[in-house]
Amino acid sequence: MNQLALQIDRADTLAALQAASARLDAMVPALHGSGVQAARIAELVSGLNAQLFARLWALLAPPDVVANSCLLVMGSEGRGEQILKTDQDNALLLRDGFAGPGLAALAARFNGVLADWGYPPCPGDIMLTNPLWRQPLAAFRETLRGWVYGQEGVVPVDGPMNLAIFYDAVAVAGDAALLQAARAQLDRLLIGQDSYVARFASAADQFAEPGGWLARLAVLVHVHREEPPLDIKKLGLFPLVHGARALALQYGLHEAGTAARLQGLAGLSRVDPALAADAVDALHRLMDLRLTQQLRLCAQGAAPGNQIEPADLSAFELGQLHAALASVKRWRAFLRQHFHLDAL
Repeated sequence: MNQLALQIDRADTLAALQAASARLDAMVPALHGSGVQAARIAELVSGLNAQLFARLWALLAPPDVVANSCLLVMGSEGRGEQILKTDQDNALLLRDGFAGPGLAALAARFNGVLADWGYPPCPGDIMLTNPLWRQPLAAFRETLRGWVYGQEGVVPVDGPMNLAIFYDAVAVAGDAALLQAARAQLDRLLIGQDSYVARFASAADQFAEPGGWLARLAVLVHVHREEPPLDIKKLGLFPLVHGARALALQYGLHEAGTAARLQGLAGLSRVDPALAADAVDALHRLMDLRLTQQLRLCAQGAAPGNQIEPADLSAFELGQLHAALASVKRWRAFLRQHFHLDAL
């Protein structure tokens, strides 16, 4: 691990940095095969990815651009929960008054190189190449205002989604004070906005659980039979991630990772410590199950996704899945009560 970090740090050409990126891909199945838990693998991978992105930015961007901007990663990468390479979610905050030439071309180069190295472009265009995600601080502050308050009282449909993406942002290169200033603006905008935060939180409860699924899953632990696949992200991970994000937003908690948010909320007595620990345990179990399934698919030459096939799981894994989804069910009940979601 230290050798790979050193290789990234010393890479002085794109070819050398690409070689380090390829080693990062090979590291995941090796760590998993050694029994390292998915949460720990995600922590290691996210740290190395952040280092790699920063080194790539240093190789591509002129020094004045690096000094007058803040390169962000967002989504699961920002939360430190990304393991296998998925869609890019990145942004660039610029210092007010800085007008470096060729920023659009630089953004295209950065996103293009990452795509060539196996980081797929974001289908929603949440990347540096999109001017929405490449703005001076003052303009981005107004963008945040629009996501919360809307234009003429109408909040844009994609406002809450964009806000969720941004709330997971971490700085990987440049002046991190720009991100801190944007976060401070968001904290100010959300003062007294409990109804907005409740609507924001409601997305955590949007995916209906299949009827009787938990009961059927408990039976599968003992009796093998065919069951349709389930989406472990929609039914398990997303309610945990977004619920913790909504609570962090409500209480101005700036931790990026879901587990850190849950632990921070418990420390502030905003969430019962036992419930928070239960949710963290479920998060880690689901991450382990998803990674195991994804690596199985990769070994078969198939694309990894979020679908879990019960027939592919051992009795132990089925038990883990049942316990995790039961925890998610309790977590969703808490969110419904806390945010009064049934009244929305």
